[in-house]
Amino acid sequence: MLYHLFDWLNSEGIKFPGHRLFEFITFRVLIAVLLSLFITTFYGKKLINFLQKKQIGESIREEGLAGQESKKGTPTMGGIIIILAIIIPTLLLADLTKVYVQLMLVSTVWLGIIGFIDDYLKLKGKRQAEQKGEKYSKSGKDGLAGWFKILGQVGLGITVGATLYFNSEVRIWREYVGTIPPSDPKTIVIQKQVNGSTKYFVEANTATVTTIPFVKNHEFNYSKLLPASWRDYTWVLYILIVIFIITAVSNGSNLTDGLDGLATGTSAIIGVLLGIFAYASGNLVFADYLNIMYIPDLGELSIFIAAMIGACIGFLWYNSYPAQIFMGDTGSLTLGGIIAALAIIVHKELLIPIFCGVFFVETASVMIQVGYFKYTKRKFGVGKRAFLKAPLHHHYQVKGYHEVKIVNRFWIVTVLLVVLSIVTLKLR
Repeated sequence: MLYHLFDWLNSEGIKFPGHRLFEFITFRVLIAVLLSLFITTFYGKKLINFLQKKQIGESIREEGLAGQESKKGTPTMGGIIIILAIIIPTLLLADLTKVYVQLMLVSTVWLGIIGFIDDYLKLKGKRQAEQKGEKYSKSGKDGLAGWFKILGQVGLGITVGATLYFNSEVRIWREYVGTIPPSDPKTIVIQKQVNGSTKYFVEANTATVTTIPFVKNHEFNYSKLLPASWRDYTWVLYILIVIFIITAVSNGSNLTDGLDGLATGTSAIIGVLLGIFAYASGNLVFADYLNIMYIPDLGELSIFIAAMIGACIGFLWYNSYPAQIFMGDTGSLTLGGIIAALAIIVHKELLIPIFCGVFFVETASVMIQVGYFKYTKRKFGVGKRAFLKAPLHHHYQVKGYHEVKIVNRFWIVTVLLVVLSIVTLKLR
């Protein structure tokens, strides 16, 4: 809104000191980080006090883990402040006419609502048990039904996939190497000065093209997965892929949110990487130098990502050990969905197993644990466990590691994976 206000003032010739600052993405990125930090740190304490007053506390399942008792009653649903700290700076500082910004705002609100309903139903179940004088034991059956969560994630996947495939504003510029002027009058050629030389570009709507890491010819079109006669239906395959990615990463983030600051810090580090990808792909000079896709208007997404990073770092002020507040599913589902949608928009979704490596192993550990238990029970009559406890962070807790050490080491691993992901831009 502020961006549009200053843009209107400039168009009307109304000038004042610093009136052109809002034209620069870098300035708005810095303001977005500061504003989101202010919202989470200043209003975070107010939210904690409000949640404590309303007795909105976390219920912990008895699993015999170190420090578990001290977490009981800690305010949850703190993801509300993260969502507000992302949305408010974006609304104020970003160009809201850009489809990518609109899509990410929808994604944030969409998953935020699903997570909020889930947390609310868990809280309601706890209060009903207390009113009946029963001991409340948190279980996987509490909260929103699993199928309803999946349905919500599928709905978002359809929205993101269909928008990226069918919206005319979603496009990529590719360097034109044919004859100038082109023999085909339908060819759109854009002339730009890049790194001191004149280059020509054509616009292409190629949502189904993605980046393959560590490969010289590093682009792949999902349409090649289909027989030639079926390629008119590539959009169906693309939307299914988007649904799978959003559901997987969102649930992976949710599973990772089991120790103080683990999911929050990991998401902030991943956000820095996605911000680099978005800024580089949205800048013609950097995109040309790195030989990656140039995606017009993508630079505006940097403001949204900056707000997300600031929100996560600010939330860590209260969420780091010992946590004064938990984000709940309101935050963890939202952050996972945001990361997935951003990776798809910047065409780096095949890098997700690398830079979301912590989410990946946490999810894999649960799947392995459940699968191995069922297999051994069916074969030997007694179920055995591959890990001492799943997700993986609880396995290390049982082994005697302090949760601060586990969280710090998972953060370090994420930093290494993020650096590796950046290296893939040039290492092919």
